Amino acid sequence: MVRILYTLNDGNYRTDLEPAAIVPILKQEDAFVWVDLSGEPLAASEHILRDIFSFHPLAIDDALREVHLPKLDDWQTYLYIVLHGIHLQENHRSALSNPELDVFLGPKYIVTYHEVPVAAVDRVWESCQRDERLRQNGPDHLLYRLADELVNDYMSAVEQLEVALDRLEDAIFATPTSSTLEQIFTLKRMVLRMRRVVAPQREVLNKLARDPYEMIDPADRVYFRDVYDHLIRLYDLIDNLRDLVTGALDTYLSVVNNRMNDIMKTLTIFATLFMPLTFVTGFFGMNFFQPSIPLEFWTGRLLFIATLLTIALIPVGMFWWARRRAWM
Repeated sequence: MVRILYTLNDGNYRTDLEPAAIVPILKQEDAFVWVDLSGEPLAASEHILRDIFSFHPLAIDDALREVHLPKLDDWQTYLYIVLHGIHLQENHRSALSNPELDVFLGPKYIVTYHEVPVAAVDRVWESCQRDERLRQNGPDHLLYRLADELVNDYMSAVEQLEVALDRLEDAIFATPTSSTLEQIFTLKRMVLRMRRVVAPQREVLNKLARDPYEMIDPADRVYFRDVYDHLIRLYDLIDNLRDLVTGALDTYLSVVNNRMNDIMKTLTIFATLFMPLTFVTGFFGMNFFQPSIPLEFWTGRLLFIATLLTIALIPVGMFWWARRRAWM
């Protein structure tokens, strides 16, 4: 899908242009056009980037055929910027993705390319149609809005992961299972993936905020500095979340070990309680010798009752003894 937003001199805008109409627009003095390529076939996208905007073949190849971490390339007459968004589905343990957003920023235009829909781009597109100021502040300010919306999505994702971690911690103390351990490792992979993207994206915004690029108005650098500050805070939050996930894993292992110790303790107590009974019944059950004296008393009713009482009282006595020694 190709979306074109052309801002007219009177403040109005048009979205019904064809790509071929962009060439004369770029020759106008105060022109501003935003071209958004979303899921467009490579051949059609390459035609627009090469024949209409005359971007360098290496930059086009980077945008269409390669996956990069966030970066910034200065091609003198335009900037090529790679940013990453985030998509995290609720109630799904492993549905985290970082769609790549390729941006070409020129003095009169901004071109965005992404293979899958990016929520931040759609929100900015709708805002441009509602707010005339976004269309009049130039392409560099529009780039700032895109970067800011991407960071907002990361903040929202971190909050969702924190809520998921709180639920996991409750499950660890309530009913730790193998599924709980699997969710902990899944959450850990998500956090590490976010950290791997946010770190270079932070450096990209730092360059936009401090380096003297011709396409960035010096008055707009303060906006990129604001996004950079948000990314620093976001990076710290991700680091804290990573530590919390590691702590949750250690807590899970400790809880499982404690439960295993309790189980072994209980089984040992039961085995100890029945050990004297085994000895008594084993001793009186021996039949491999013949007494040399009359032992009719040993087969009488009184001794039978005394034996049963002994068998019943010995476990009770051992249980009381174990409780007094605080073994239970």
